[in-house]
Amino acid sequence: MLPIYLLAGGPGAKKQSPDPILQMAFRELDKAKPSVAYIGAAHGDSLMLYLFIKRMIAAAGAGKIKLVSLVKKKSDMEEARSIIQSADCIFVSGGDVNEGMRVLTERSVVPLIKNRYEEGALIIGVSAGSIMLAKQWINWPDENNEASAVLFPCMNIAPVLCDTHGEEDKWNELHSLMRLTKEDQIGYGIPGGGAMRISTDGAVEAIRMPLFRIERRGGKIERINDLTEND
Repeated sequence: MLPIYLLAGGPGAKKQSPDPILQMAFRELDKAKPSVAYIGAAHGDSLMLYLFIKRMIAAAGAGKIKLVSLVKKKSDMEEARSIIQSADCIFVSGGDVNEGMRVLTERSVVPLIKNRYEEGALIIGVSAGSIMLAKQWINWPDENNEASAVLFPCMNIAPVLCDTHGEEDKWNELHSLMRLTKEDQIGYGIPGGGAMRISTDGAVEAIRMPLFRIERRGGKIERINDLTEND
């Protein structure tokens, strides 16, 4: 299995082409022009967004890049599964975490993505896609009531809890997530323009920018030192 790359796009991301983080990720495959299965369920399979991000992925060195169409009720699931099964890399794009996980769960493709990871496919997430690849996230049935927050499972391919580009609100949602989880662990905040690389042994590395960290231990939640590239 290969390391997993979780990126944060949005505000703060440097507009570099080719993107050096994507280039770094593709080098893990040691293969020229790797094929990519693009999962855009979190943004409703928006063709406009897919075409925009496709150019970034191609500029970083990818070969064939295919949209895995899952959102429409009449989506061709045989084709979708074939794209995922044959791709060298599975790229999970951003949008809405809750909606993205709903689609992936209803379409029963999470086990296939996990299998491909175990078979050696490179896994990359961006923004909401990064959160979807992690262990859990939160939903607020009542958006005006913080106490209504509930946990729901994500893909659990990346063995972490994380949030992306939440620096402006001081990582409020990450704090909410850590308050709800029962397990002692570290929560990571990936700022816009940054990324994390998770090795097969679970070790976490910061890429380009420090990773914000809070730790739950014995029921208490405390901020700990940011993880930097030199750590």
